[in-house]
Amino acid sequence: MGIRRLNHAVLYVRDVERSVAFYRDVLGFREVHRMPTAAFLRAAESDNDHDLGLFQIGERATDSPAGRTAVGLYHLAWSVGTLAELAEHEQRLRAAGSLVGSSDHVTTKALYAKDPDGLEFEVSWLVPLDRVTDAMRDTLRTSPLDLSAEITHWGADLVGMS
Repeated sequence: MGIRRLNHAVLYVRDVERSVAFYRDVLGFREVHRMPTAAFLRAAESDNDHDLGLFQIGERATDSPAGRTAVGLYHLAWSVGTLAELAEHEQRLRAAGSLVGSSDHVTTKALYAKDPDGLEFEVSWLVPLDRVTDAMRDTLRTSPLDLSAEITHWGADLVGMS
């Protein structure tokens, strides 16, 4: 018995309209079902019923203390197919003022951002498994991401691991 993949995530948000707009306009999610204080979204290339549920709890909600004073989820990570797509996401996240960092994890090239409620997420490209070498596995580290250099090395349109 094995887990295949994450099917969906559910987030509590202050304002469902604001969050839907962010995930739609910045990350390309599509709204597939709506209730007065909830929305269900599907990622652009997903075949899930929904990938993200958003439940409104109001503007008076406090920030999550997870990682500071409480255990809890650190972030969600979504993958893109190519480095060209990752570069497009970098531009969109930067334009939205939500990009907070980026990292090269050798086999994963990652952008980190926060949504309107300060919930962190990752958008990443994964080196295709047939291109991952033993040397890469042995030198796993985190360093600053130079996306232009990665595109030069791997090509803009090489499809990463899904």
